[in-house]
Amino acid sequence: MIKAIVGANWGDEGKGKLTDALAEHADIVIRFQGGANAGHTIVNQYGKFAMHMLPSGVFNGHVTNVIGNGVALSVEDFVKELEVLRSRGVPGPKLIVSDRAQVVMPYHKLFDSYEEERLGGKSFGSTRSGIAPFYSDKYAKIGFQTSELFEEESYLEEKAERVCTIKNALLKELYHKELLKPEEVFAKLLEYREALRPYVSDTFRFLYDSNKAGRNILLEGQLGALKDIDCGIYPMVTSSNTIAAYGTVGAGLPSGGIDQVIAVVKAYSSAVGAGEFVSEIHGEQADLLREKGGDGGEYGATTGRPRRMGWLDLVASRYGIRVQSADCAALTVIDALSYLDEIPVCVAYELDGEKTRHFPTTGKLKRAKPVYEVLKGWKCDIRGVRSFSELPKECQNYVLFAEKFLGVPIKMISNGPKREDIIYRPGF
Repeated sequence: MIKAIVGANWGDEGKGKLTDALAEHADIVIRFQGGANAGHTIVNQYGKFAMHMLPSGVFNGHVTNVIGNGVALSVEDFVKELEVLRSRGVPGPKLIVSDRAQVVMPYHKLFDSYEEERLGGKSFGSTRSGIAPFYSDKYAKIGFQTSELFEEESYLEEKAERVCTIKNALLKELYHKELLKPEEVFAKLLEYREALRPYVSDTFRFLYDSNKAGRNILLEGQLGALKDIDCGIYPMVTSSNTIAAYGTVGAGLPSGGIDQVIAVVKAYSSAVGAGEFVSEIHGEQADLLREKGGDGGEYGATTGRPRRMGWLDLVASRYGIRVQSADCAALTVIDALSYLDEIPVCVAYELDGEKTRHFPTTGKLKRAKPVYEVLKGWKCDIRGVRSFSELPKECQNYVLFAEKFLGVPIKMISNGPKREDIIYRPGF
C-alpha cells in the first residue's frame, strides 16, 4: 500500500511528526520533492530533532528511507543530519539516495542570496537554501545528477567548466559578484561523490520491486499545497510540486497511483516568508498564539524566523485538501488553542463586495478580507487525551466544524509534540 502525507496549507503543518508516527507501520519512507529549505520537527524517545534533508522515518530501525529523484539534495545537510543522529544515540538508519536525484551546489545558495538582495523590498522571503536556482538549473539541464558524480573525472571537469561559463555571465553582468572557479566546482563534485558513495543506488528498481511485493510505502511531502509551484499562491511559492500527485514521479515509483492521501491541516494558520495570508493576525494577539503554538513556539525550523500567525482558514484549507486529492485529513497542534475563550475560524472571504467560499488566484487574494465564525473555546489542557470522546465537547465541536467544511473526515488529531500525542479516530 502507498500512502502520502502532505500539507494542505503553507507548510509547517506537522507532517514530520505524523510521518515519524506512521513509519512504525511502514516498510519504506520516501522524501519525494523539495530540499533543506523547510524543516520537520520531531519529538520522540531520542529527543527533539529538526530534520531538513533526511526522511522522517529514520527513527524507525526497520524502515528503509529513500531520498527520491525529485529532491533537491543538499549533501552538506545530509551529512550533518546523519552525524547528529549518531551523536545522539539514534541507530544508523537504512538509507538510499536515488541515482537520479540532483545535488544542490554551493553556488545555488549564493545565487539565492544574491537574487533576494537584488529584489530588496520585493524579495520572496527565501530561506536562501538554493532551491529556486537549483530547480532552474534542473529544468535548464545544467544540474548535476548523483549518477553523474561517478562518471569519468574528465566529464565532470568539462561540465563544471561549461556551467561556470553560464553562471559567471550572470555573476558579472547582473549581480556584480566574484566569479566561480571551475576547479573549485570540480573539487566540490568529487567531495560529494565520496560522501554519497555508500548511499546512491537505483531506487526506481528497488521501489518497483518493493511495490510489487506489497510492501507498505509512505511518501513524505515538504511544505504545503499553497506553496506548490503550479497550484499555490504564485509567485510566492516554492520551486517544486508539493502535491501528492507528484509523489510517484518524484519518488520514482511506478505511476500506479497512491492508495491513501492524508492532508495535514494545522488547527490555526502559520507561514514563513512572503505571500498572501488572508486570516493573518498581528500584534499581541499574534505574539501570544505564536508563543503558545508549535513545540516551544512558532519559529521556522530552518531559519528560526518568527512565523506569521493567523486563525484557521477553512477556505484555504479546503482548497489545499482538494488540490491534494486527499481521502482524509489530520488536524494538528490543536492543544495550542486551549488558552482561548473564543476561537475565530475563517469560513469565507469578502472579495470585491461579495462573499465567496472558493479560494481565488493570488491577485484576488490581495483584495480578500476574512469572514469569521467564532466558536467557543474549551479552556483546559487536552494533552494526554487519547480518544476523541474524551476531548471537551467544545474541542470536539471545533474538529467537527472543520471536518464538515473540509469535506473529508479528520482521522488524526495531534494534541501535543510527542510521537504518542495523536488521537486516531475510528476507521483510520
